[in-house]
Amino acid sequence: MNHDIDDLIALFDGVFVETYATRLVRGDDEPIYLPADDDHPCHRILFAHGFFASALHEVSHWCIAGEARRQLEDYGYWYEPDGRDMRQQAEFERVEVAPQALESIFSAACVKPFRVSVDNLEGVPVDREAFAAKVAARAQHYRDTRLPARADAFFATLEAFYVKGRAQAEAIAIGRQRLPSALSVASVPAGG
Repeated sequence: MNHDIDDLIALFDGVFVETYATRLVRGDDEPIYLPADDDHPCHRILFAHGFFASALHEVSHWCIAGEARRQLEDYGYWYEPDGRDMRQQAEFERVEVAPQALESIFSAACVKPFRVSVDNLEGVPVDREAFAAKVAARAQHYRDTRLPARADAFFATLEAFYVKGRAQAEAIAIGRQRLPSALSVASVPAGG
């Protein structure tokens, strides 16, 4: 199966540029979320190095962030780089369970393998299997209940495109139909 990053960007933007004024952007080194500002009319989810998995992961964070957090750079969260101690790693894993659970669901919708990331190669030893079990349990919880609204719309879009083989425009329409009906279309300048 072809996993062209430009398809993923087009699918995301097609569902969320007009509805949430948010774009998915190929970034360089570190991923980051940047809210709209005077120079950028749309919020931007920058993912690392054009990597497909990084894009899915960063979208997962966005799907969980509430309205207030989406007004803050990187949703106002801290990030402790590689080399975390035991306390820092435990906190990292606590906040990463939900987004990685969504990422695993998005990966399945893209027919793409998923692997948890403990993201601490230079720090304390990590029990990857225990963390993977927590991620899998949260993913199952989402499947048993319901995905958050934006995650549900993105999942439907991905599944329509990658699993059901629908055209981009049709997959985008399916995803947009899953958004809350009371959602008003954001004011985004043409070509912006």
